[in-house]
Amino acid sequence: MPITVGEQVPDVEVRTLVQGAPVVVRTGEVLGRGRVVLFAVPGAFTPTCSDHHLPGFILRRDELAEKGVDTVACLSVNDAYVMGAWGRSQRVEDTIVMLGDGNGEFTRAMGLEVDLAGAGLGLRSKRYAAIIEDGIITSLFVESAGLDVSSAESVLKAL
Repeated sequence: MPITVGEQVPDVEVRTLVQGAPVVVRTGEVLGRGRVVLFAVPGAFTPTCSDHHLPGFILRRDELAEKGVDTVACLSVNDAYVMGAWGRSQRVEDTIVMLGDGNGEFTRAMGLEVDLAGAGLGLRSKRYAAIIEDGIITSLFVESAGLDVSSAESVLKAL
């Protein structure tokens, strides 16, 4: 069952790349302090994710900060190396925290997994964005198809 507004963000281990090495971080720490925008994608380097979703948050990072967002995080069911390489290719630098949910544990805890085995992708995350305030989900935008409700522009409007 998908997580709902008003619930605590799950606290599980994910990984991020630091100086070329994967580092374990807890989502409760990364996503649990201040005002956070989390967006999740079905896969790094995939067309919609690389051409629109991640670039939108990169371009609008300053606008998000102006609205009081302390952290912007991107999560995918990929390993930390893939997320790091994707971040480098998109020139994320330190503007967005790139989180690898390689085993899909956070995605399952959120109840937002999708089976894309038919396309050769296996278990992945649905495309979504969430506004999180001190660890509590205050808004959740889950896509049914495409990129509409979870875009940076949509999140900005909700803030």
